[in-house]
Amino acid sequence: MTHSKLVFTPLCYTGWGSLSQLVPEVEKYQPKKILVVTDPVLNDIGLVDRVTSPLQEKGYSIDVYTDIEPEPPLQIGEKLVAYTRENKFDLVIGLGGGSAMDLAKLAAVLSVHKGTVESYLNLTGTNQVDKKGLPKILIPTTSGTGSEVTNISVLSLESTKDVVTHDYLLADVAIIDPELTVTVPPKVTAATGIDALTHAVEAYVSINANPVTDGLALQAMRLISRSIRKAVLNGNDKQARIDMSYGSYIAGLAFFNVGVAGVHALAYPLGGQFHIAHGDSNAVLLPYVMGYIRKNCQKRMVDILNALGENSSYLSEKEASYQCVEELKRLVADVGIPTTLGEFGIPESAIEKLTEDGVKQKRLLARSPMKLNKEDIRTIYQSAFQGIVTEPS
Repeated sequence: MTHSKLVFTPLCYTGWGSLSQLVPEVEKYQPKKILVVTDPVLNDIGLVDRVTSPLQEKGYSIDVYTDIEPEPPLQIGEKLVAYTRENKFDLVIGLGGGSAMDLAKLAAVLSVHKGTVESYLNLTGTNQVDKKGLPKILIPTTSGTGSEVTNISVLSLESTKDVVTHDYLLADVAIIDPELTVTVPPKVTAATGIDALTHAVEAYVSINANPVTDGLALQAMRLISRSIRKAVLNGNDKQARIDMSYGSYIAGLAFFNVGVAGVHALAYPLGGQFHIAHGDSNAVLLPYVMGYIRKNCQKRMVDILNALGENSSYLSEKEASYQCVEELKRLVADVGIPTTLGEFGIPESAIEKLTEDGVKQKRLLARSPMKLNKEDIRTIYQSAFQGIVTEPS
């Protein structure tokens, strides 16, 4: 009998103003010393104070750790885990985008383990996570990564990425407050928003998809597609920020349970080799990967088109699937993200190395409705460089 395993973060607070639940949740753990892992820019603009001040008023000792960066390299993770071990914290709070939350998860769990972070990597590590680690509360300040509800911590290597993954990396509490996203600049709003949309799209066409994740993925697409342009144009649009927050959150629930696939597999080398933001990497590849695999998920692409706010009723299934690809490309362009690799300054000569690293992402590629081999991957990169959606010959 076919069955699905569904895993969710134990406790989530969502909605405008939900940060008010932070102090009551922290009090349940009675920590003596708290580590806050956050983006340095959030410290500079005072957003970190909204988290730390109420806790300090209650008498908690807090260390704010900001020595992180986007697409964090392995060395950053190693340094943070060592710092957490040395300072003997009782609770970890991750505040920020996916990088901050991924690193917070890593610190909370691996600080109670022996060995390097590298030894726990999915593709090359040999050590096993076997302890739950410190309690952790994750608070996203962007609407995109879904890290607050996944068990994954992504790290950049020399030319690609790898992950540490285990259910012990799941947050004990996630607080998803759209009010914290109002100050996110348009470019970051766009990149993280398309990242969330990609999570929903790939979850919907994943070979592991099931009725529960289907419902989550489709609703995420509806929320994101109707609000992302507004959020990019006017960051103070409250309803757009609320829609994006919920859309990102439930897209995270969907893809965590069934996995992402080809878009993410090919995006990782772009981030690893050229340090392109993860959301931008997904965005530029999304229409080309979906166009290439279109025949293998044609019916589902009709559903995606409708979830994006278009009407497929007057189109054949084939026509609607083609229009879905065009709508994805249009949406990426509308929010100001380049739609070709060349626009990111990537030379065509990089395609071979990108292909080699893309092939290594077997864990992600295995979930695609079309099995992508090396030649397929090379063709998709070439298509993304040329700006022409292609299909298998």
